[in-house]
Amino acid sequence: MATRPPGSPYERVTHVERAMTDTIGHPRFLPHLVLHELEAWVLLGHEALGELTGDDALARAVQTIVTRAQGAELVNDGASTAPSKRLMRLYPRYRKTSDGPLVIAELGINAIRNACPHANAWFSALNTALAHGPGHEPAPTHPADPHG
Repeated sequence: MATRPPGSPYERVTHVERAMTDTIGHPRFLPHLVLHELEAWVLLGHEALGELTGDDALARAVQTIVTRAQGAELVNDGASTAPSKRLMRLYPRYRKTSDGPLVIAELGINAIRNACPHANAWFSALNTALAHGPGHEPAPTHPADPHG
């Protein structure tokens, strides 16, 4: 996207989501792009991943990745360091379509909301929209950058 601004991952994803909102132009459309991919939430679920795989060392390694990045939503430096690529290096048998959903289900939405400000903003906007019914203009889904 040529108009994407420099800045934090939160600023960049917010820009893209706003562009999607402007393009669709419907008040019930609430875009959400996971920073940087769904595996960010799998990284957050390091304990569940360790239980699923029976590998405590894997759980500790994944926890270290999240801690060093200062949050699961911030784990990404490029194409080779995206969350799924890191998981595949640490656990080559990782499968997006089976392991990922199991870990995320065990982790739960509340844990994601507590640790991922961008996801939490979207869940909050979704809850607001559902509480007010059809046609309600939802609140913005984009938090201020907590790291900027």
